Amino acid sequence: MVDTSVVVIGGGTGTFPVISALKKQAVSLTSIIAVSDSGGSTGRIRDEFGFQPVGDLRQALAALAQADGEEWIRKILLYRFEKGNGLKGHNLGNLILTALQDMTGDTTRALEIAEKVFRLHGEVVPATSDNVQLEIHYKDGEVIVGEHTLDEDITTPRPIESVQLIPQATINPKAATAIQAAKLVVIGPGDYYASLLAALLPEGTKEAFQESKAKVVCMVNLMTRLTQTHDMTARQHVEGIETAIGRKVDYAVVNNGHIPETVLELYGAHHEFPVKDDLGEDASVIRADLISEELSKKTAVDTVHRSLLRHDVNKVRQVLSKLLQ
Repeated sequence: MVDTSVVVIGGGTGTFPVISALKKQAVSLTSIIAVSDSGGSTGRIRDEFGFQPVGDLRQALAALAQADGEEWIRKILLYRFEKGNGLKGHNLGNLILTALQDMTGDTTRALEIAEKVFRLHGEVVPATSDNVQLEIHYKDGEVIVGEHTLDEDITTPRPIESVQLIPQATINPKAATAIQAAKLVVIGPGDYYASLLAALLPEGTKEAFQESKAKVVCMVNLMTRLTQTHDMTARQHVEGIETAIGRKVDYAVVNNGHIPETVLELYGAHHEFPVKDDLGEDASVIRADLISEELSKKTAVDTVHRSLLRHDVNKVRQVLSKLLQ
């Protein structure tokens, strides 16, 4: 009987390697995922059906299907149509989850059914049951609604003052219960505002963390994002997460592995750079080589901004295994 409950919080491709790394551990795994996405295939479906966006939820389901014998489940969930009137650009996993939403009328229930159908061990839970959008407040005073707008101008950094969910949302009770019961909570990596803070913004999240005895781990991003975290240091990332959850994190995990010059040049062309490690010498800071040697690729019909560099599943597993012990 598994008695070690672990929670992963975030969204999108960032948490994919963390979920994949924990899947093979002897833990009860719950992934709490942001549901304010409004771009790409997810945004198109959301506009047409009016349901909660499913793109990041589908990524988390696919991460649960990383074990031997489940390769085709992952392929089905991640498959993107490259032709076909109306289908081009859509993701098959998004369509499956949307159909389940339509049949059940509830995203959480749709995910429970998907987990059973695909025989996945682990749960994926929306951070809130409310249908929300991300509202971005810039330091220059402008306010824009829609997560997809973050990438509309990818040439100029625009400092963000804060983000919030509209309408005001409350934490999914299933997510709150998972946090309260967890022994380990891993936050990140992922888009700082669009995935991490968006997943932590629902009312009741701070209270859930205050009632939890879990050790909290912050997985610091590898690179800055021009439209979100330009010039933000590791300490600023961690302190922002601490403010969102209302408590200190127990561990901050930071990459100290070598990033190839060719990769740095690709990122540098878009004014994106490695996150500066300014956390100092502290027992709560874990430094390790976390870099995946394989660069991420996307299809020509995928219009959403994707990171080239990812955390390596096996390297992340080594770090988290020690914390679980």
